[in-house]
Amino acid sequence: MTMNQDTLLSLDNVSISFPIYHGGSRSLKKSLLFRGSGGQLANDANQRITVQALRNVSFNIEAGDRVALIGSNGAGKTTLLRVMAGIYEPVAGVVRTKGRISPMFDISLGIDGEISGYDNIRLRGLILGLTAQEIEERIADIVEFTELGDYLDIPVRTYSSGMMTRLTFAVATCFAPEILLMDEWIVAGDAGFISKAQNRIESFVESANVLVLASHSPDICKRWCNKAIWMDKGQVRGAGTVDEMNEAYQTFKEDF
Repeated sequence: MTMNQDTLLSLDNVSISFPIYHGGSRSLKKSLLFRGSGGQLANDANQRITVQALRNVSFNIEAGDRVALIGSNGAGKTTLLRVMAGIYEPVAGVVRTKGRISPMFDISLGIDGEISGYDNIRLRGLILGLTAQEIEERIADIVEFTELGDYLDIPVRTYSSGMMTRLTFAVATCFAPEILLMDEWIVAGDAGFISKAQNRIESFVESANVLVLASHSPDICKRWCNKAIWMDKGQVRGAGTVDEMNEAYQTFKEDF
């Protein structure tokens, strides 16, 4: 599968498997087999039990696409997002990307409790792929949005969970993303902050060239996405419009 000039994300026969260490017992294998969802079990060359989390996944995502990933828990949606983000390396197949990827999960990654809010803004910005100059250009906006004031001068280990959410959310949404990956829709913070955060995340999503959103909410998928990929047991079961794939998925669940 080749990328044309409009393709920003391409997967070509991508497979992912994870070995289960100390997983040779019959009871473990039996419990996994009867879950009814998730990856398929197999034995690798060393006779270890492995979970085949993704199997031969192929598709192209082009500029302007808003793609919903639908499917049951364990269908492979989160694994697929992490492959796109470069967190997991395929055991087979190729992932090709064009443009900066912005994963909106694990948004607290890289936060150091022993340093100040300002220093964490710079650290987290570097992890997100921003240059030092880009971070400095955005600090004023981040400070204003968090409303943390002088607290940004002290170690973040002193922050409440709500304050920490304000800080990490503000940094994660401080730039226009090219390829935006989301694992469920994010509503962050305390009651007084949620409305402000909701407006910011909506603006953040609208500015992305590409959105890939894994969600169990048909309403959110229909509102924000124009295409859908239905995942089942680590494979692409279908692709089409959001309405088509939601209908097919719901019918499948009723018949199962």
